[in-house]
Amino acid sequence: MEHQMGKHIDAYTYKRRPVRLLYYCEFTDVNLAISTEKQIKKWSKAKKQALINDEFEKLPNLSKKKFS
Repeated sequence: MEHQMGKHIDAYTYKRRPVRLLYYCEFTDVNLAISTEKQIKKWSKAKKQALINDEFEKLPNLSKKKFS
C-alpha cells in the first residue's frame, strides 16, 4: 500500500506507479523471504511469468544454462 501511495519519495517504485501485485508468497522466516525475493529478481522474464501464471512445471526448463 505504501508503494501505491508514494509514501517514500526515494523508493524505487515512487516514479513507477501505479504498482500492481502479480504474485506473493508468505514466509514465517524473514531471511528466507529476502533470499527468495533476491533469487526471483535474477530470473528471466519468461520464468517470472511462469511463476505468476502458476505454471510451476515450466520453471526448471526456463532456468538459464551456463556453459563454460
